[in-house]
Amino acid sequence: MRKNWNQAFQIAAVYVGTVVGAGFATGREIVEFFSRFGFFGFISILMSGYLFIMLGSKLMRTAAHIGAKSYQEFNTYLFGKWAGTVINLFMLFMLLGVSAVMLSGAGAVFEEQLGLSKNIGVFLTIILSYIVMLVGSKGLFAVNTFVVPLMIGFSLFLMVLSLKMPNFMPQLLYIPHAEDGWKTVISPFSYAALNLGLAQAVLVPIATEVKDDWTIKWGGILGGLALTVILIGSHFTLIMLPNLELYQIPMAIIMKTHAPYLYSIFVLIIYGEIFTSVIGNVFGLDRQLQQYQKVPAMISVTAIFTVSYLISLVNYGTLLSYLYPLFGYICMTFFVLLWMKPFPPSDKSNKKQLPF
Repeated sequence: MRKNWNQAFQIAAVYVGTVVGAGFATGREIVEFFSRFGFFGFISILMSGYLFIMLGSKLMRTAAHIGAKSYQEFNTYLFGKWAGTVINLFMLFMLLGVSAVMLSGAGAVFEEQLGLSKNIGVFLTIILSYIVMLVGSKGLFAVNTFVVPLMIGFSLFLMVLSLKMPNFMPQLLYIPHAEDGWKTVISPFSYAALNLGLAQAVLVPIATEVKDDWTIKWGGILGGLALTVILIGSHFTLIMLPNLELYQIPMAIIMKTHAPYLYSIFVLIIYGEIFTSVIGNVFGLDRQLQQYQKVPAMISVTAIFTVSYLISLVNYGTLLSYLYPLFGYICMTFFVLLWMKPFPPSDKSNKKQLPF
């Protein structure tokens, strides 16, 4: 069997680009789930990385084996017809919400960092997304293959700067007091579950299009490893920032302090990560809508962007603060079922290569 490493790397890039959004890029998510717990947070990151490798690969391989064209079919397979329908309706709403928040985030980058109108950022993102969506999965691969290596490079660069600081080891081993320190026990599971739950909208149709089990397996492994490296690098960087919980964009503060000459490029990478999240969500939503009604891609994408744009005009943050905990619990159910569900029957050529 010919081993297609190039396509495996492309799948890995899409996996990373889908999981990594604005919260991940700014460091805020990593602070909330891991870094504020000090050394215990580092242990949680290692566990989370293992889950990204194992379950990310299993999610995509299972989707390819059952031929799921969208997360709707995949969730029906996991939950059953009735519960799967409820989960899919909630996923549809959440993905529209996340797309709206990402559009708003893109506008904020233009407004706060470049001094331009928020609408310029929003509409530029929509136009660029149209171009990528019309190209299809190849466009999704291309954007992620470009943005993700840059993101990993910056993460490693900041990590190296942190490692050179004289007080790095004491900071790494330090365990701060936290009222909710018990969360370090569930953080690896809730973080991986939430991100994989959202990422399935992109990973399921991508895996089914690729089909080849070996390629999908190694794409999942390489993507999970890359996410682990980024998490570790970001954690090593963030623990060196005093009062890290006070900042909304802690990575930007660190970049301004230690490498101000690269700050502008870093802002572009943050925008790039937001953009990959937008096109990833829209790609998944488009595939989902096609399951309900076959319409030209231009019409379904226009409908998605219209709804997302209208939502992005209102204060959606308050709504998400109520929905995200609920979504997290549902994703934990998805997570457990994915973990426990055996692979579906497969042909003899594939049976022997299904270790997880």
